[in-house]
Amino acid sequence: MIGTIYKCEICGLKSSSPVRWFVIHCSDSKLGVYKWDTHEADKPHALHYCGEAHAQVYISRWFESFCGSPLMHGTK
Repeated sequence: MIGTIYKCEICGLKSSSPVRWFVIHCSDSKLGVYKWDTHEADKPHALHYCGEAHAQVYISRWFESFCGSPLMHGTK
């Protein structure tokens, strides 16, 4: 999309052409990490990160919340 501004979920940096960014799609049981691609970035609920370190912060938080959930421990 022309003129679209993307914002990093961690630091708030904004860019209209985030070449080195990552896109993450996630749900309660699935996590998808993609190198920047406008097709992936423009999908509903896509999360944007301005670099590998910030993407890793989100991934670590996702694993902590998922692996610590009652679902993973066999309880409801």
